[in-house]
Amino acid sequence: MISLGCRLNLAESETIRSLLTGRDTVVVNSCAVTNEAVKQTRQAIRRARRERPGAELVVTGCAAQIDPQAFAAMPEVDRVIGNAEKLDAAAWSSEAALVVQDIMAVRETAPHLAASFSTHARAFVEVQNGCDHRCTFCAIPFGRGNSRSVPAGAVIDRISMLAESHAEVVLTGVDLTSYGHDLPGQPNLGTLVERILRHVPALKRLRLSSLDGIEVDDRLFALLTQEERVMPHVHLSLQAGDDMVLKRMKRRHDRAQSVALVERLKAARPEIAIGADLIAGFPTEDEAMFANTRALIADCDVVHAHIFPYSPRAGTPAARMPLVEPEVVKARAALLRDEAARRRANWLESLVGSEQEILVERPGDRGHAGNFAEVRHARSEVGEIVRLKITSVQDGKLIA
Repeated sequence: MISLGCRLNLAESETIRSLLTGRDTVVVNSCAVTNEAVKQTRQAIRRARRERPGAELVVTGCAAQIDPQAFAAMPEVDRVIGNAEKLDAAAWSSEAALVVQDIMAVRETAPHLAASFSTHARAFVEVQNGCDHRCTFCAIPFGRGNSRSVPAGAVIDRISMLAESHAEVVLTGVDLTSYGHDLPGQPNLGTLVERILRHVPALKRLRLSSLDGIEVDDRLFALLTQEERVMPHVHLSLQAGDDMVLKRMKRRHDRAQSVALVERLKAARPEIAIGADLIAGFPTEDEAMFANTRALIADCDVVHAHIFPYSPRAGTPAARMPLVEPEVVKARAALLRDEAARRRANWLESLVGSEQEILVERPGDRGHAGNFAEVRHARSEVGEIVRLKITSVQDGKLIA
């Protein structure tokens, strides 16, 4: 199983793995967030074929959903299965070379979640899929379809099972903060988190994947800042720090709202670590606009930054806007990464001497603190949470 891209793909890959027990099949679960991600998918396909020449090779995921014919035409590929079908056992037993339906016609997300995450200390649970928003740079809705949610009862049942063997569960989705609008009574992400914590007392740690800050209401804010079992790690879909760029991206927030949210979060829970997605070189971005995005890293105290150089995705409105020169995009992405690295390095140094609760993920090697800082350690209790003192920083990792 080769899983590219987001945590949602990782969660779904575990389900696919359980459907293919005993079969000589290589699955590439693809990503389409950028042109580079599609390129990496093709590279992974070719590499997998060289390493496993006799295996069946199946491509699924967002890149395969958006352009199935292109992947079906690759000589290395035996079959292409769409995003709506990849968690369905019937699709994997079918002999059809192309099993891909119209993703926009899909109206449900059944809780096809893995029975076990034996290869991971953390379990990833899909609670939402698809997106109803149409940011001008994004092709993902064409790979995932419209927003749809898993009923809370099914989520709770799954997490109750996982909590028996996993100390931490991560809730995943394409647009996680849109959870529940399509369900009876229109619950939201905050009510889902409340129900999980109430009905699964055995769950030690709950982490949320990327959030749209404009959707963080009072209930969710209180959970993020007051509930000890909700990890002090908030990853925000910021994308840019300039209001004109945000408007042209068709985002629903402005710069001031992002800064104010982070200030409120850190005032209420100072140990919260902020992550963010940021795009460098969006069409029409000039030096002043870029400077605003660069400054946002400090203004929002971003210590877990995901930096994406803009790449035009076919069929998106942004691809028709005046593009920034590729070398300028590349240079600006490098500057954002440098800025983020400095911020992160200072943050890691500030943690030296503190005690952190570490989830042991690899024996005598790796774990993550509640704030999602990676920690090197000498403990062997895989899957356990241990309290350790941070003694130093080496190669961007905490040493405990």
